[in-house]
Amino acid sequence: MKKTVYSIITISALALASCSSKEKQEPSSTKTDSAILVTIASPTGNNGNGLSLSGQVEAGQTVQISTRVMGYITYLKVKAGDYVSKGQLLVSISNDDILAKRAQADAMIAEAEAAVKNAKKDEERFNALYKQQSASAKELDNINLQYSSAKARLDGAKQMRSEINAMLAYTNLTAPFSGMVSQKMAEAGAMASPGMPILTIEEGGAFQISASVPENLIAQVKQGAEATISIKAIEKNIKGSVVQINQSSQFTGGQYLIKIRLSGADQKGLYSGMYANVFIPIKSTTNLTNTESPIMVPVAAITYKNQLAGLYTVSSNNTALLRWVRLGKTTGNMVEVLTGLQKDETYISSAEGKLFNGAPVKTK
Repeated sequence: MKKTVYSIITISALALASCSSKEKQEPSSTKTDSAILVTIASPTGNNGNGLSLSGQVEAGQTVQISTRVMGYITYLKVKAGDYVSKGQLLVSISNDDILAKRAQADAMIAEAEAAVKNAKKDEERFNALYKQQSASAKELDNINLQYSSAKARLDGAKQMRSEINAMLAYTNLTAPFSGMVSQKMAEAGAMASPGMPILTIEEGGAFQISASVPENLIAQVKQGAEATISIKAIEKNIKGSVVQINQSSQFTGGQYLIKIRLSGADQKGLYSGMYANVFIPIKSTTNLTNTESPIMVPVAAITYKNQLAGLYTVSSNNTALLRWVRLGKTTGNMVEVLTGLQKDETYISSAEGKLFNGAPVKTK
């Protein structure tokens, strides 16, 4: 009897141990299956062979359409995204008052022309009388003065009409070049005032890259330097060359603005405002070894909690580890990390799930 009881107890203990073992193994399996897929990246900056910068696609030429007169907008049919041709009528402003002033100027010109014609006849008549000694020199001088005054009044009236015509031209605004309407700031029926932007037009088919270079790296960028531009939005690499280097950073927060012209054949599919990664090779790296370049990471990789900023790294046991960092200047879609991340360290740039401290992760 005792042997039977011992056997039952032993079998029960083994069953419980087996169940306990399975229960312990299940969380491990679940933990592996629920690991968040993440993408690992390294900070951008000076990699020893060149400069890695963050930039943005922009139109080669951008202009704001505005007027010099005040009046109601009577015609405005284009909208953002519309393509316009050079010389196309875009905006009309009410101009009844200006037309009335031009009619007045035309009447003044007609009157002045009649006065000039009459004064010229008087001048011719008195010249003949003076030659016959039938008129004095004083009378001839007065007639010549009247003729000169009449011609001056005619010239003044014509200049007034030219001024009115110039003002009238600002009531019909046309496209200065072919391009796309990128912004519409007013509607038909609204009151337009001098200098108020109504439309913004960007030149089509002529894009360039605008990038900012820190002051400790600007000396390495030369006019005409070749550059490779990576547009992640359309998965495309484009060749370009530096065509402009701004010599002042007074209004750009200590960053020096450069412009990179793109080859015309590679601009298909580009849209103004797209972010770009720019790589400029440096032939000589002698001065770069002692140059400390900034640590740049995407703004999207930064996590904010209260007043703190951080980014996630991967720990040795494949879990997300939140690292608090201090940020510097933001350039395009990239932000400078001042402290909290080293140049040779990796971070999580994107994740297919919500990250938290200690969350299991798995790299793609």
